[in-house]
This record gives sequence, structure tokens and C-alpha cells, in this order.
Amino acid sequence: MTGRTLAELGLADAPRDHPLTYPGAWPADSGLLHGDRMFPLERLVYDDRVPVLAVGSNACPGQLRYKMDEFGIDSPVPMVRSRVSGLDVGVSAHVSILGYVSASPVKSPEALRELFVIWLDRRQLEVIDASEPHFRRAWLPAPEVRIELPDGSGLTGAFAYVNRHGVLLDGTGAPRRHPGDQRALIGELLAGSARLRELFGVTPEEFCARARRDPGLCVRGTLLFAEQKWVTESGFEPYADGQQAGRPGTGSSFLPPLR
Repeated sequence: MTGRTLAELGLADAPRDHPLTYPGAWPADSGLLHGDRMFPLERLVYDDRVPVLAVGSNACPGQLRYKMDEFGIDSPVPMVRSRVSGLDVGVSAHVSILGYVSASPVKSPEALRELFVIWLDRRQLEVIDASEPHFRRAWLPAPEVRIELPDGSGLTGAFAYVNRHGVLLDGTGAPRRHPGDQRALIGELLAGSARLRELFGVTPEEFCARARRDPGLCVRGTLLFAEQKWVTESGFEPYADGQQAGRPGTGSSFLPPLR
């Protein structure tokens, strides 16, 4: 089995280092991330792992590699490009200390998106949990969220990370859709709020730089979103309540044993 480096594929950069590139570069197709390389997948389902739906930078191999390296995890991560309905990608109602405004799933019965399912072992899942302090992990079951794999088969559900602060609204009173263009998103948010500009400056570059320098400023920005009544629920809050450890009612027994 041969593989290509992330640099060769244009997937090496991580949004944590380049915040205006958030959510980072995603693979063109399914693959196996192992260290600094991507390999072809031999299968689509991994019964000894748990499926996690990536709606933001967890689908970026450069970001995933950084998170795993930080905790000394070198096991491979299968990444399966899938068709997902019943869920759209909204905008998290918090300012990240890494300098960007991240994505969060929103309930949307009519939505159809192509997203990655990453299959994680227990240690990898713990790493991702630790890297998402503003999110709660929730089990999203079919048919509320339908995940179709490349061979046409479907999953019974998957985990996703639901923002603790809610998601941002658009101008119509509906959840704002994350555009995938961080520069454009931050520009729109700054243009819509003089108070936000007072805190973070008038350009996306200033926003990122100030947020990365001052975690307290990120907290103030997060509170400002709520004060300006820009925030609504994602629709997935009931799935997240009390369900972080595993599927509803199963505690941690759904997770494979730590190896």
C-alpha cells in the first residue's frame, strides 16, 4: 500500500497555525491518515472504532495530525467522505483562542452535505474531546441524520460536536451557514457590529491577531455574540445532554477498549 505526503497533497497546513484558512484543506476523497501521509482505504466501516462526523477542522489532515502528535498518538485515522442529510454546517457562537470562528452542526432536515466521517479509537477520541472545550459530543442517530457511505450503505448514526454556546444567526432569523471562507465570515461579522470592531479591529487579520494574543478577549467576544442577540440553538442540544460518554443510555460501553 503506497501513500503520499500531506505536503504533496496540499493538506499539511493546520488552521491552528493559519487561522484565516479555517476549516483547512480537506482531502479530495476518502483515505487513511497515518502520520504525515495519506493512504488508500481498504474498507469503509471500522467496528472497533467510533464514527465521528467532522464539520470543521477535524476533517483537515494537517489539523488532525497536529492534535494527535500533541498527545503522542501515532495510530492511523480512517477518513470516509460521505453524503450527509438532515444536518448543515453552522457558525459556532464563540471566538476561538486560535483566532477563528469555528463551525458547528445545525439541525436542517432539508440539507444535504458532503462531509467526512473519521473513525477513532478510544485514545484518539479522548484527544479530540480534549481539543473541543467549547463543544459537547453527541450521538446523532439515523434517521434524524442520515449518513451514506461511498458504497451506498448507511450508518446507524455518528458522533458530532455540538457547540455549548449555540450557533450564530443570519439576517433572516435562521442559523447562519458557515461559508467555509474564514476571511469572508469574519469580515461580515465585523461589518455588522461596531462593538465587535472595538474589541477585535476592523480587518480579519486584526481579528485573528488580537484573538490569539488574548484569551480574555475571546471570552468577551463570545459574550458579545449573545448580548447582541446573534445566537440561537443548533437543534442538536437534546442529543448532547448527558450523552458525551457514549451512545444514549450506554455510558462508555460503546467505546472500544483502550489499547
